[in-house]
Amino acid sequence: MADLTLTLRTSPRSAASGVAREAAKRRRGPTLALIPDLWRAALRRALTPIRIAWRRNWLYRRLLKSRMPDRIRHHPFDALPRRLEDADMLLKGRFRFAGEMVDAKEGSIFDCPAPSRNWAAALHGYDWLASLSAAGGDAARNLAIQLVSEWMARNARYAEPAWLPEVTARRLVQVFAHGKFMLANSDVLWRSKLFVSLRQQTAQLGRIAAEAPPGLPRLEAAAAYVLSCACLDDNPRRLESGLARLGREIAAQILPDGGHVTRSPEELLLAYRQIVMSVDALAAVGVAVPPGLRGARDRLAPMLRFFRHGDGALALFNGGGEGDAGMIAALLARDEVRGQPFLHAPHSGYQRLAAARSVAILDCGGLPPAQFSQHADAGCLAFEFSASGQRLVVNCGADRESSPRWDGALRATAAHSTVTLADTSMAPVLAPGLARDLLGPRLLGGPVRIETERHETPHGWRVEASHDFYLQEFGIRHQREMMLSKQGTKLSGCDRLFPEPARRRRGAVTFAARFHIHPDVRVSLSRRGDILLKLPSGEGWRFRHGGMISVEESVYVGQGSVRRAEQLVLSGFVKDDPVETAWTFEQIGADASKSSA
Repeated sequence: MADLTLTLRTSPRSAASGVAREAAKRRRGPTLALIPDLWRAALRRALTPIRIAWRRNWLYRRLLKSRMPDRIRHHPFDALPRRLEDADMLLKGRFRFAGEMVDAKEGSIFDCPAPSRNWAAALHGYDWLASLSAAGGDAARNLAIQLVSEWMARNARYAEPAWLPEVTARRLVQVFAHGKFMLANSDVLWRSKLFVSLRQQTAQLGRIAAEAPPGLPRLEAAAAYVLSCACLDDNPRRLESGLARLGREIAAQILPDGGHVTRSPEELLLAYRQIVMSVDALAAVGVAVPPGLRGARDRLAPMLRFFRHGDGALALFNGGGEGDAGMIAALLARDEVRGQPFLHAPHSGYQRLAAARSVAILDCGGLPPAQFSQHADAGCLAFEFSASGQRLVVNCGADRESSPRWDGALRATAAHSTVTLADTSMAPVLAPGLARDLLGPRLLGGPVRIETERHETPHGWRVEASHDFYLQEFGIRHQREMMLSKQGTKLSGCDRLFPEPARRRRGAVTFAARFHIHPDVRVSLSRRGDILLKLPSGEGWRFRHGGMISVEESVYVGQGSVRRAEQLVLSGFVKDDPVETAWTFEQIGADASKSSA
């Protein structure tokens, strides 16, 4: 019988502190490979005052003029969730964005100091407009008109962050998707000022969309420009150039299997939202949709289904949260092809095991390219598992808007359901300093060689994957094997650690195989030493294991807030001989003859 230590604490903050200490040990300074990116970022920052001054002058603004649009030809459907409680707070003068609140008791909210850059981007990006539109009524409509008027009065000329390409893109999408309610029966003079501003913003976005940060912000800027050109129809040539730019971003960011280059399921969802809105706008105004754009939409939908758990939301990998299940369903309902998820996404680096009502998703990919790794995680061979529409094994998730105490903690290997050696994270975060200030919190290093095999057996699909990250420091290779029974009632796995004598540098090395459990699952100890897991529906599962196990505290940040959770930790040490740790999640009461593997 395995030894068992039961440790249940109460503070999610302390749960993060241990992971944060482990992450801090693995922060790394800039490497020579980053010098070109550092040089470009430093040059751009040095030229910021000159860039702003040039874009604010009269001559530059004259170059942005074109034919004046007099209507919005299409109001796209936006699946982003809208909450009426947010509108109620806005009507009370309380503006909550990026986890921070500002009360506008007197004067304009645009004159209040911004508590953070993310908060300012949300305010200038009109993140408040969707909630006011959902609320409707004269009070919400008058507030929306007031806020738009105040923004135009203070931002007629270029300024940052209000006119940054990613912020301008968000603002334009919000106006086209949610501005119809404030345009109806509005004052003619006010409408005229709004269309002058929209024309200027669209022209400006066309000039600077490529300056948006790499990844999703740049794709959103390109898509928003296409959407703006289609909705305003003030310059057909702009639409052609916008489609060409969007095509380039799709080629650079959307992988052949439909995944996003960041390997984040949630960023894939947001990219799909932008592409769907662009395709719908082109179709609505009678413009032929380019094959590359339509093909990207058709590839993304099956990958979204690939990452969905039974609850309709997304798995937590590489800086992404669950997303909104209603938004995901609404977007996928617009998929004409209805493509089904693959079993293996080779370009994105994931494996999916699905049977009956059970789903397991395994991360068997490396780090994304450096410029796309701002929110990536060091979670190679981590997995998530759900049964009967309820999450059981998860990763900790992401909290991009939290305080500095979380810096890097949720991105470390220990925050994922995988194996760590000597509390070492597989991909250090770029250390604080000038390089990180210029390039952001990129990940460095990571596994170089990842091997994956998939086999169909009489008992179900089996996946084997291995990575080489720990070879350099410890001379040890990690291999994980997983198999889901055909009835979905048993997920069996085995973690193997293979020392390579020629590369061994240390003596005994500790290891920990972590299984983070969703906070809605009740964890208890059976008399036989197994771990019992009770789902919210009452369905029971048993975790069988070999080796020393402990139940420790964890956190879960899948839906934006930090929740206390627990993790199962199988621990031991590896020295000169291979070590094998087997484990099984099995539904209690399932027919053993049907679930055997």
